Amino acid sequence: MNTAHDRATAAYLGLAIGDALGATVEFMTPREIAAQYKVHDTIRGGGWLNLRSGQVTDDTTMALALGSAILAHGRVAAQPVAEAFDAWMRAKPVDIGNTVRRGLLRFRETGQTEMPENEHDAGNGAAMRVLPAALATLSQPEEVVRLACRTQAHITHNNPLSDAATECLALMVRDAVGGADKYRLLHEHAHPLAGLHPAFTFRAVRQQANPSGYIADTVVAVFQALFDTDDFESCLIDVVNRGGDADTTGAIAGMLAGAVYGRAAIPERWLAALDPTIRSACEAQAQALVRL
Repeated sequence: MNTAHDRATAAYLGLAIGDALGATVEFMTPREIAAQYKVHDTIRGGGWLNLRSGQVTDDTTMALALGSAILAHGRVAAQPVAEAFDAWMRAKPVDIGNTVRRGLLRFRETGQTEMPENEHDAGNGAAMRVLPAALATLSQPEEVVRLACRTQAHITHNNPLSDAATECLALMVRDAVGGADKYRLLHEHAHPLAGLHPAFTFRAVRQQANPSGYIADTVVAVFQALFDTDDFESCLIDVVNRGGDADTTGAIAGMLAGAVYGRAAIPERWLAALDPTIRSACEAQAQALVRL
């Protein structure tokens, strides 16, 4: 039986694996992916960033920066998180989103840890890195989880759709780590999110292909892949072969699928292909955050 520690570790490894798998086909269309790979199911690097096999992008490294700040201070606090993100950017990550860059430059210049609300900041950058906040608040009331999500999100993304999705994903992780199956996640989180915000409505018969960095595109693609498959591997292959912002859809889908199915469900070939330093960091943070 999968324990909470096992599922938390699987969520973190799933995040990194989905990131590494999806990065190869980021910004490609499903037709281009099919022409080049038939089915992309191998962690091989390359892509527009010319990554090494097993290398991850900003999705995973920002999550690790957030996790380090949480562990150093015992909670999700805006100032240390912003400082950790700023240090991450100064280290010249392989990739960085425009909204993230703008928010961190503003923090660097002003010291302010919350961006003004902006209708144009409905990107997926806050959602892709939320996992450490979810794991650090596993035993906390829902409102504490939501506050932790918004605290880290608003450093770069202050938008109602981004907030709603980021909080929903964190609560789904919390429940899945606690043993909830995907059907409970569907009825208690995914459907209510779409009820409150119709942009997140998802239907299998209208597959979200080539999803952009817009948070609704990301979440619809992830939800379709998660709820229309029955195992970790199929979920990730489904979502990354849609192309578009595939490192982020892969990372978020891997996070959720890992929490749902547990570590034993992650293919060994993907674990072996993942950068060993990243793998160790994800495993260590997962365990430390759960203990916190």
